[in-house]
Amino acid sequence: MSIKYLNVVLIALSITLGACGNNKSDGFEPKIDTDVVNHDATNESADKPAITFEENSFDFGNIKEGTKVSHAFKFTNTGKSDLIIGDARGNCGCTVPKYPTQPIEPGETGVIDVEFNSAGKHGKQNKTVTLVTNTIPSTKVLIITGEVTPIAE
Repeated sequence: MSIKYLNVVLIALSITLGACGNNKSDGFEPKIDTDVVNHDATNESADKPAITFEENSFDFGNIKEGTKVSHAFKFTNTGKSDLIIGDARGNCGCTVPKYPTQPIEPGETGVIDVEFNSAGKHGKQNKTVTLVTNTIPSTKVLIITGEVTPIAE
């Protein structure tokens, strides 16, 4: 009985992990040295960078299945040292972020462009993009939502 249960759990996990069509099989490979974003959270210094977004979430509204939509999340480095975005990942292969790879100086602005591909999606969609930065805390989550209307057959 327990082997059947284990098989069901493994199948469910496989379906869940592959549900969005993210075909990356190479695993996580950070785009910069992780020492840049790894720091002692108890050492909060006024000299650290800080990322401030104009908005943390965006609702695309109603879109037809198969439509690709995008949104630009604008931000400012409101800290006292260079801001580095080490990585940005969508929670699904249908959500693709593009982010600046160069350091953002204090007071400068930047944009995280997020594209959502609604192909194969139906109904209410809630997707996230997680940024890894050299700020405290070192992660920031952006949210996109929308309602996907199926293509009439």
